[in-house]
Amino acid sequence: MALPQNQPKVIVFTTPTCPHCRAVKQYLKQNNIRFKDIDVSKDLKAAADMVRKTGQSGVPVIFINNRPIIGFNRAQINQMLGLHG
Repeated sequence: MALPQNQPKVIVFTTPTCPHCRAVKQYLKQNNIRFKDIDVSKDLKAAADMVRKTGQSGVPVIFINNRPIIGFNRAQINQMLGLHG
């Protein structure tokens, strides 16, 4: 699959011990989606920002063009990224 030139901005808030976080990062990599990984266990400012924006303290939280997806919601990720799978 060719990578679109105008790929959305993707940020993934994770922790190292979260299995769903590892799964979402692997899924994005398999689909050649570039993303910024933020470890909220080390970046407390980012963790507070994530909670402020979403009301969620659990991870993973994915932002695609500043729109949040809570958890590894494959259908919503596919829809927002234009993936078929």
